[in-house]
Amino acid sequence: MNISDSIKKMGVGVDKPTLDKGTANKGSEKAASTSTASSDNVTLSSASVQLQSLNAGSASGEVFDTNKVEEIKAAIARGDFSVDTAKVADGLLQTVKDLIQPNKG
Repeated sequence: MNISDSIKKMGVGVDKPTLDKGTANKGSEKAASTSTASSDNVTLSSASVQLQSLNAGSASGEVFDTNKVEEIKAAIARGDFSVDTAKVADGLLQTVKDLIQPNKG
């Protein structure tokens, strides 16, 4: 799964702003003529924070532990890989609970 799949699953849409040439010119003229400084506050959503952390993790190049993956591959090849179904079920239930809770923030 890649980041864009995660975004689609979270229901987060990314819209590209579009400006017609007349509006763009008026905005730049207004900005050039305004000399007072303004202060805007920006609040990031939890989805944005999560995407930033995913992006930071992928930038470091280590998205997963390659040694752990090799160990799992070897265990599967030997036939002694076992899955803790209770742990998988608990993780799945926790994920569902997290997804159905209203956004906090």
